[in-house]
Amino acid sequence: MNFSLRCLLIMQLAALLLCVMPSSGVCGSQADSLTAPINDGPYLYRNSDSSIIAIYLCNDTLLVDTTYSDGNEFHVAGTCHDSGSEYVVPVDGFRIKAYEYSGVSQVISISDVHGEYEYMVEILQNSGVVDSSLNWIWGDGHLVVDGDIFDRGDMTTECLWLLYRLEQEAALHGGCVHVLLGNHEEMVMTGDNRYVHDKYLNGIVKHSRIDLKDLYGPYTILGQWLRTRHTIIIINDVLYVHAGLAPSFVDSGLTAAKINDAVRRYIDFNSLQYRLDRDARQLLGSTGPLWYRGLWQAKEGYYEKATDADIDRIFGFYDVTSMVVGHTNMDSIMTHYDGRVFAIDVLYEDLGSLQALLWQDGIFYRVTGSGELVRLK
Repeated sequence: MNFSLRCLLIMQLAALLLCVMPSSGVCGSQADSLTAPINDGPYLYRNSDSSIIAIYLCNDTLLVDTTYSDGNEFHVAGTCHDSGSEYVVPVDGFRIKAYEYSGVSQVISISDVHGEYEYMVEILQNSGVVDSSLNWIWGDGHLVVDGDIFDRGDMTTECLWLLYRLEQEAALHGGCVHVLLGNHEEMVMTGDNRYVHDKYLNGIVKHSRIDLKDLYGPYTILGQWLRTRHTIIIINDVLYVHAGLAPSFVDSGLTAAKINDAVRRYIDFNSLQYRLDRDARQLLGSTGPLWYRGLWQAKEGYYEKATDADIDRIFGFYDVTSMVVGHTNMDSIMTHYDGRVFAIDVLYEDLGSLQALLWQDGIFYRVTGSGELVRLK
């Protein structure tokens, strides 16, 4: 975020704070475009190393509050629909975790949640990742969310904060939560609102007069957290990426480390920088790991459908034995390319639930919405 944009955000937040009523901490107007009152938030803005500003839409009314650190952490208490929640934020920010792991006991992955909080909670509970109170019970196992938490559904904020909290809980038990970037994360973070649910544009954006991409910008807590996410991770020689990898990435020598670092850098390019940078267009465009569909089909003028030989080259270059991808709808979690590529973006509305992919002791299982295990490999 450049200096002028940060100044604009600070001025907008200052204007909001000026209209806060000391007794209630509220100001704002009633929504006129949706019939049901909207609850959304919090959006936490890092005002300084010692204070965080929380913004909510609570029953169509804007709430703004300030929390101060205890020196090491911020403990932000929920003040709206989440009044029983607490958000713990490190004063010194978020670190970028490793992208490669070995010796992990069990790995479960889901993809393309798209703001459907209830579907996500159901599959996490029935897979044994969380209990009925949404506490982490997966031990030292890993959870991979293979991109696309954003857009379409109306509970994106809730999905993000649940995964944020589970990441902290998992670490206490030797486990790990990996939230990977998908094309819909990239779209919202760069201001492309084509698939954003009306709840957000007619809710928090309209009432606060802050663009959605700035609510996930580099000075918000979720924005900072998202900017530490990877595009590719490798666990037990299995590569996880949202859309897939094109054979051209092998030719370009784009290692997992280079891809992860570059996508994080390019996500904040403005339109001029993006248009003039060939590498940025390769990584964030239709042949990149957030958008590529060449594992399943050709795209005229861009790429051919990948062959078994292409998969051999990709696996050899990245030194993996399997690849797990989302992005492209499937009737059910299934395997392709002789059981080496796993597609986990399912038509949850048709199925009535999300599904998960479980890796355990070298064996892959489809986990149905009810928790049933179906061996795949």
